[in-house]
Amino acid sequence: MTEPAPEHPQAPRPTTAPPRIPRPTPAAPHAPPPPPDGAPAPAPAPVLVAVAHGSRDPRAPRTVRALLDRVRDLRPGLDVRLAHIELNAPLLPDTLDGLRGAGAVLVPLLLGRGHHVKRDLPAATAAAPAVRTRIAEPLGPHPLLVEALHERLLDAGWTPADRGDPRTAVVLAAAGSRDPDSARDTRRTARLLAARLGVPVVPAYASAAAPTVPAALRALAARGRHRAFVASYFTAPGRFASACAAAVPHRAAAPLGDHPATARLVLHRYDRALCANAPADTVTLLASA
Repeated sequence: MTEPAPEHPQAPRPTTAPPRIPRPTPAAPHAPPPPPDGAPAPAPAPVLVAVAHGSRDPRAPRTVRALLDRVRDLRPGLDVRLAHIELNAPLLPDTLDGLRGAGAVLVPLLLGRGHHVKRDLPAATAAAPAVRTRIAEPLGPHPLLVEALHERLLDAGWTPADRGDPRTAVVLAAAGSRDPDSARDTRRTARLLAARLGVPVVPAYASAAAPTVPAALRALAARGRHRAFVASYFTAPGRFASACAAAVPHRAAAPLGDHPATARLVLHRYDRALCANAPADTVTLLASA
């Protein structure tokens, strides 16, 4: 037999709300979980070693240091160090000597695949076996460089009205190299910049390759393109950049320098080198994209 139902089935309502149990605060986005008790801390990220060419122009090392300050601002906590191939301290062997037992990614502050990228950097890393080293791609060619070149040209007087103007053209002034891959990289940047500007962009060189900047300007003038600008395809000021700018001093853009897009590209090359399918303890030279 079942028991009769109570006359008042509903329980009396509480006069106060039940206490709220605080919810745990979610972890910050992308924050790594803390290691379990007793577990070793994660290994530090490899050092980013930015490798500049070096110059006797005192503005060059100052410009490179300003660029690396931007890189540090974009990636707080990343160990970013400077090295030079020649002419300025610290030289690359000295920087690597201070990283014994650590990992490093060498990011060449160079704009194409030339002798320094293919020969000098691998030789320096081979001479420093105590450092687990990768070599990233050079900065160029890449659309981020085109962004920086475009803005430098705007600073030099380029206007949107110049797009499609039959009198206007641009000379992309580069250092020059006898390596055919370096020339191909410069030509690719010229094509990317031409698509951005809507006018012809002619590569020209300060040394080791033809045409020179004055010769390129003369050839453009012969085609009716008398309003020519020089885009300075150099990471920092120096003798070559100054010589190229002197050809058209009132329409020559400044070098790439510490432009924000250049700083983002340095980190992109670093990250790409880390993601490459290669052992971390070997020297890896990645082909330019």
